Amino acid sequence: MWNLNNKYALVTGGTKGIGKAAVLELIELGAQVLFTSRTQKDVDLLLEDLQKEGKKVHGLVAEVTSAEDRQKLFDYIEKQWGKLDILVNNAGINIRKKANDYTDEEFRKVIEINLNAPFELSRKLHSLLQKSGNAKIVNVASSAAIQDVGTGTPYAMSKAGLLQQTRSLAVEWAKDGIRVNAVSPWFTVTPLTKGLLSEKQKNGSHN
Repeated sequence: MWNLNNKYALVTGGTKGIGKAAVLELIELGAQVLFTSRTQKDVDLLLEDLQKEGKKVHGLVAEVTSAEDRQKLFDYIEKQWGKLDILVNNAGINIRKKANDYTDEEFRKVIEINLNAPFELSRKLHSLLQKSGNAKIVNVASSAAIQDVGTGTPYAMSKAGLLQQTRSLAVEWAKDGIRVNAVSPWFTVTPLTKGLLSEKQKNGSHN
């Protein structure tokens, strides 16, 4: 069995759904984990649960679209660990509407969080990832990136862009010892999708 002992990982949006699952798996494999959330309450709740069990875990309130918060994450990691071995760009959002019903603000918000923020955070943390010598970036995309699954056009656009971002950085940063990959989950039961999945089950849909 392989392990992640003595490895340091950051998971954005790590208190719920896929992000929380990633945090728990990384801890189980031996990594020290820093996770983010947009609310102090969610950070405190997860920290309380995990630290009771003696887990090596840290949490910070951070909005990935904020340059100031990205700097805060950089400073924390540099001070506490001096390097970063794993970055999981998981934080994401969706607003499900018909294309013509989105406001400009709603459209920009989806693109900013799902596509621009992973790019900016990856760039911000590049030097710390490079110090690892064998770093990994995992971008959480979606099956919506390659087919229509009824999640809304801006979300699908953002996740398709994230796949191409992954391909491009994987090539560009290979020489820096940074491997960049993406995962594209199908519908997963999370707070973000629970309502939609319940509706599909009610209507007898199996998509």
